[in-house]
Amino acid sequence: MKTIYTYEAKRQELIRRLRKIEGQVKGIARMIEEGQYCLDILIQVAATRAALHKVGMMVLEGHVHGCVTRAVSEGAGDEVIDELMKVIEKYTKG
Repeated sequence: MKTIYTYEAKRQELIRRLRKIEGQVKGIARMIEEGQYCLDILIQVAATRAALHKVGMMVLEGHVHGCVTRAVSEGAGDEVIDELMKVIEKYTKG
């Protein structure tokens, strides 16, 4: 049986966003290859990082509303919340 993840409903939007981010990264590489102005490159890096952060937040929101909520209702909340907090710590270090 296939596992259905809580981001499933937003899968197409997530993929669309990631493809756009992929294009942004290629654009940044092209800017560097062409020797464009440093600050213009940094602005594009910041925009790409913000877009990637949004994808992460969408996945996190799905996880909290689905996986965490389900685990709490099944009596396994502490374990799942501890796991989530470790991931959030890693996620926010960047």
